[in-house]
Amino acid sequence: MKVAIAGGSGFIGKHLTQYFLEKRATVILISRQKRKSEHPLIRNITWAELDKSVKPLEGLDAIVNLAGETINQRWTPKAKERILQSRLESVEKVESMIQRLETKPVLVNASAIGIYGKSETNSFGEDSDLSVEDFLSDVVDKWEAAAEMIPDTRVVLLRLGIVLDKNGGAFPKMSMPFRLGLGGRIGSGKQVMSWIHIYDVVRLIDFCIENENVEGPVNATSPHPVTNDDFGRMLAKVMNKPYAFPVPSFLLKLMFGEMSMLLLQGQRVIPHVAITNGFQFQYPLLEMALNDLINQGQKAVN
Repeated sequence: MKVAIAGGSGFIGKHLTQYFLEKRATVILISRQKRKSEHPLIRNITWAELDKSVKPLEGLDAIVNLAGETINQRWTPKAKERILQSRLESVEKVESMIQRLETKPVLVNASAIGIYGKSETNSFGEDSDLSVEDFLSDVVDKWEAAAEMIPDTRVVLLRLGIVLDKNGGAFPKMSMPFRLGLGGRIGSGKQVMSWIHIYDVVRLIDFCIENENVEGPVNATSPHPVTNDDFGRMLAKVMNKPYAFPVPSFLLKLMFGEMSMLLLQGQRVIPHVAITNGFQFQYPLLEMALNDLINQGQKAVN
């Protein structure tokens, strides 16, 4: 197998690279700046080099596009513009590459469950109505629309939930108060957290690549979402720490501004496409996932 990863320097990209290397796949990492390869099966190439020639991508089985400005920052007007434009530009570059390749690879393009809007009661599957009601859902809507317009190739829209990784993403910051014995619910605690273990993310990406009948939106979430209160109580249990220090909504809004909505609002998302097509989650239950992250280490790269 030959796979190209755009945005491979992020925490998901690093785990995905390690996963494919363990499968003896050839991995091409696409980035803005030239990087030195540390593995014989890895080739590093820049967007600028691919603008000149896509010959290094000939025979490619898949492109995984994870590129985009992080959303984990205060959403100033300039930051919002970078968050949106970085995603649209990466899709535009990927489309240009695919159009110049004789054999079209499958594209797995990152997306997010924010496209469904927010609800404490409704459940959302891939065929649920979309709700463009805030900045993040608007970004996801435009991001997906750009990817769906790429012709002559199978496109998978990987709608990521909260990815639990020992050393990357949101989990280290989420777990820090608990490590200090200061854990508690966030806001009301009723907001639903649709989460997924990092190892299931990389396995699901591979599953989407290998299964030709998988196309369009795919929810990358565990089959068993939980409320924020349940998440916190389980994390405290696994870490053997108290659960007695709630964080009020106003404090989060003061600290993070508009970005606080990521912590204070949620949605119950179910991975119907993955389940229907036979994907087996390694960590379907939160206690299993947290035990792995806290106590046993991870199967994917740390």
